[in-house]
Amino acid sequence: MKSVRQNPGVECAALHPLPSFAAPQPVALSRIQSAIAEIRQACGAFEWVTFTYLAWLITILAVFHKNVAHAGLFLVIHCAIALGIVCLARAAARSGNVALRFIRCWYPLLLYIFFFEELERLVHAIFPGWFDRWLIEFDYGFASVHPSVWLARFSSPALNEFMQFAYMTYFLYLIILPALLYANRDRLAYWTVMVSTAIAHYSVYVIAVLLPIESPYHAFASLHMKPLAGGYVTATIELLERFARVHGAAFPSAHVAGSMVAILASFRYRRWLFWACLPFFICMCLATVYGRYHYVADVLAGIVVGAVAYALGSTLMDRRGALPEIVN
Repeated sequence: MKSVRQNPGVECAALHPLPSFAAPQPVALSRIQSAIAEIRQACGAFEWVTFTYLAWLITILAVFHKNVAHAGLFLVIHCAIALGIVCLARAAARSGNVALRFIRCWYPLLLYIFFFEELERLVHAIFPGWFDRWLIEFDYGFASVHPSVWLARFSSPALNEFMQFAYMTYFLYLIILPALLYANRDRLAYWTVMVSTAIAHYSVYVIAVLLPIESPYHAFASLHMKPLAGGYVTATIELLERFARVHGAAFPSAHVAGSMVAILASFRYRRWLFWACLPFFICMCLATVYGRYHYVADVLAGIVVGAVAYALGSTLMDRRGALPEIVN
């Protein structure tokens, strides 16, 4: 019988197998999955809400880029903001640095201001005109007068000064209660307020793009109403408005929506603060109309948005992983 001769090449291959290039892939995939898991742990409910808003903004910029000047630059900026949030959250979760933890907890306040200021360039991304006529008709049907115009008859330097002060108390609502909760290290209550405030503001910003409203200050400019002269507070407001006034984004009122969250949260977490702030909150709602910043419809819508946002924020904080991971 003939002997079967083995193929030397096969024998050599069996003795010296070729190197595998598939082996590193599971390692790389494992590292990616580990990084994603680490980011998810570092981020909390506030980041979930903020990323959702950023995704909405990026979609608007991508779809309606022809209606937004420098839309490409805005896209880059918002992607950079998302990346910066991820890096900050991850760094704070890894580090015990006190300053880094502080920035990680308080950076939301800067986002609210930035996102509001940019609305001046985004407010007409979808619709080119203003819809103030609808709210003017609502206000007139509600009060049988144009409230901002009617209130002008009571104008006086002292009243103007008080109303402008009441209007500025909005910024205190964003800080006082969170500061008390932060100092007391009540993380759940702190982030409940922050998440609810974020939902309120982002909801206002979305509606502002879907329903562009320019405010009584602009809509009634042809009536040449007497300027609201006052003292130091009024002068400060006028200075801020000169450089930071946003033409549009009046409906709903961001002042009222954000303050409504603070009022409801104060009632839950610091009852004494609720009773101390309630009179000023009522005055602030009136001041937004008196100061020609908003229609009555803006105020009512802001109250509704704030109440709904607080309910949604409280519910969201009950979910697993809602509290961000921070080194103590």
